[in-house]
Amino acid sequence: MPWRNIRFRKALSAAALLLFAFGASSGVAIAHEIPPNVAVQAYLKPEGETLRVLIRVPLASMRDMDLPLRGPGYLAISQADQDLRDAAELWLAGYMSIYENDRLLTDYRVAATHVSIPSDQSFLSYEQALANVLSPPIPDETNLVWDQALLDVLLEYQIASEDSRFSVRSGLAHLGIRTNSTFRFITPDGAMRVYQFVGDPGLVRLDPQWYQAAFSFVVLGFEHILGGLDHLLFVFCLVIPFRRLRPLVAVVTSFTVAHSITLIAAAFGLVPNALWFPPLIESLIALSIVYMAFENIVGANLHRRWLVAFGFGLIHGFGFSFLLTESLQFAGSHLLTSLLAFNVGVELGQIFVLLLAIPLLELLFRKAVAERVGTIILSALIAHTAWHWMLDRGSTLLEYDFVAPVANASLMVTAMRWAMLLLVIIGVGWLLSELVGRLVRPATDSQRA
Repeated sequence: MPWRNIRFRKALSAAALLLFAFGASSGVAIAHEIPPNVAVQAYLKPEGETLRVLIRVPLASMRDMDLPLRGPGYLAISQADQDLRDAAELWLAGYMSIYENDRLLTDYRVAATHVSIPSDQSFLSYEQALANVLSPPIPDETNLVWDQALLDVLLEYQIASEDSRFSVRSGLAHLGIRTNSTFRFITPDGAMRVYQFVGDPGLVRLDPQWYQAAFSFVVLGFEHILGGLDHLLFVFCLVIPFRRLRPLVAVVTSFTVAHSITLIAAAFGLVPNALWFPPLIESLIALSIVYMAFENIVGANLHRRWLVAFGFGLIHGFGFSFLLTESLQFAGSHLLTSLLAFNVGVELGQIFVLLLAIPLLELLFRKAVAERVGTIILSALIAHTAWHWMLDRGSTLLEYDFVAPVANASLMVTAMRWAMLLLVIIGVGWLLSELVGRLVRPATDSQRA
């Protein structure tokens, strides 16, 4: 079959859509609602000058199709070859975009399609999946209801070299209300990288270079701090009583260093895998906001504020790690680089918030309300919001059963790791105390003078 260019692909997709819509073929027009949950499995493997893409989707996720049926809705498999190829072209290849060294691949073909029964296990490995899609069709005597069938598709893309860097924009979220995709990229040396995501994650670099991974995680960290209202309120509480440069540097640096420690520790597996741990952290984050707000009301102490920010920063770091649980798969082989880049993004987001908040607070306290009264009012509003968060998250936490850990070798190893982490925290805290002392002392001396 000749290789197809992008224009022909679009034309064929449009034609197929018209055929499906108006029932132009000899089959039975099948229209149904969008499935609530769709699972997509895919393998991508470059070999020589060909990139093979194996995809398995439920046939029911392809809507408005004309399929040859028999009896009460059994698929006439021997008569469905061209219809299935058209469906693969329209619903799969027509939505996927694959790039080689950031160049969109436009020459491809639907090399094969194969209908599988729901219990088929061939997609457990690339070799089995490839052998299955190239095997003869299952016999027509198989009473397979069409909307229970699985469609396996082999797409072949023409590439310049198997050693190129590839990226993919799946675009398959349209197959269901909730589409869970698992993409497995097999490198030329046989290594496998697994990417799991819900919906459309955008461009996924299958083997990113370090600067590509770093940039994407800087953006992710920046967006997360701006989109996380609880983290924003915590940073805002830090700013309200201390708007001078030296105190802010001390306090914000303590918070950033602390959440970096626990974020990195969590990324390397030093975090409980119990179901109650995430709601516990979320409850403590809300508690940290309440505490900071009340401290602002009663009167914040600069010499203690950096230490409080450091302690609560450790908790917020675990909160950041929950976001990265799914996102770190896009780091490729650059895990530590991506973690540091994420922290840089968070820090940039905090600086952006400070640059907006400080002038607004100065204007508010100068033009609208006295500083002490304004501090109390703003902190009380924040405390009220965070208090309700803490109660809601606490009630969720209480729904979980807490089981005491079993005393065994695994528990001892975990305890040793936590002890090492504690030593790191103590050491970093001591270094921060020296730094904060140097930053704060000149400001205190100038205030006394």
